Amino acid sequence: MNSLAELLRRYMNTHHIDSSEQDTVTDYLAFIGKESTCFERMAGGHVTVSTWIVNHDYTQALLTYHRKLNKWLQLGGHADGNCNVHAVALKEAQEESGILHFEFVTADIFDVSIHTIPNSCQFHYDVRFLLQALPGSYVKVSDESFDVRWVLFDDIHLYNNSYEITRMNNKFIKHFLKNIKNL
Repeated sequence: MNSLAELLRRYMNTHHIDSSEQDTVTDYLAFIGKESTCFERMAGGHVTVSTWIVNHDYTQALLTYHRKLNKWLQLGGHADGNCNVHAVALKEAQEESGILHFEFVTADIFDVSIHTIPNSCQFHYDVRFLLQALPGSYVKVSDESFDVRWVLFDDIHLYNNSYEITRMNNKFIKHFLKNIKNL
């Protein structure tokens, strides 16, 4: 597997990202370059890994109603010392959804974010991957969530209309769904 720095550089150089996302990748690279313990939960900031999960027929995304943050979000969590971000993505997706089998739509990074958690001074350096749930996958709500639900792409904004959720949804529709349908 490629290192996180390699994945971020490839993401910045090969994907259609806007200037704010380019700045985010630049800041992310600077952070992991200077913080040798960036995969550990540190007071100032640390690496987290999220997933934009789509169903097997590419009609819905999976959202979780996060218990601590009290809002609908993509699934994900802390790296907790694991620098294999692909493994963290699968672990978090499985734990939070109850679904055991996923495939990476691409091994490349799907999206990036640096954000703070409310009432905290911790920065989450979040790298996001695109996963597909396999046919016959059933969702089970974890202790971290109030609910986990498949949502039609056109209805995502009814659950969370934040810039980042909207960006991930639009990114999937515009750059991935179009290509999948053309196969």
